Amino acid sequence: MIHIQLFAEKSLEESLKFYQDTLGLSISGREIVADQGVEIAMLPIGESRVELLQAIDPSSPIARFIEKRGPGIHHICIEVDDIVAKLAEMKADGIQLIDEQPKRGAGGHLIAFVHPKSTAGVLIELVQRTEGDSLEH
Repeated sequence: MIHIQLFAEKSLEESLKFYQDTLGLSISGREIVADQGVEIAMLPIGESRVELLQAIDPSSPIARFIEKRGPGIHHICIEVDDIVAKLAEMKADGIQLIDEQPKRGAGGHLIAFVHPKSTAGVLIELVQRTEGDSLEH
């Protein structure tokens, strides 16, 4: 499953108006991930979901991204069965990783980022789904 990650420039609420009122999507969950400095709103679309990210810390990676590039698509997220094994495989293949070890992300899931230099310019987040969990919020 691929989750397309987006973020709001200044107001998650303003972005949600478009996704809810115009596109008819419903919020399945909201969460603050303090150690990443973001608030996340999750909106399912079929088998995938859109996540809107708003920086709550001006020094967070999302805040810096918005400051440099403006609002838009930040990264894509791909589910893997065993994130530790996948990271080891990627490292052995010479793929540049931002995170060599997984960390906790939204919903307490294990996540890690792959550097865009190794992915044709696309920031990729790997997420490990836990047994019985569909990553729905």
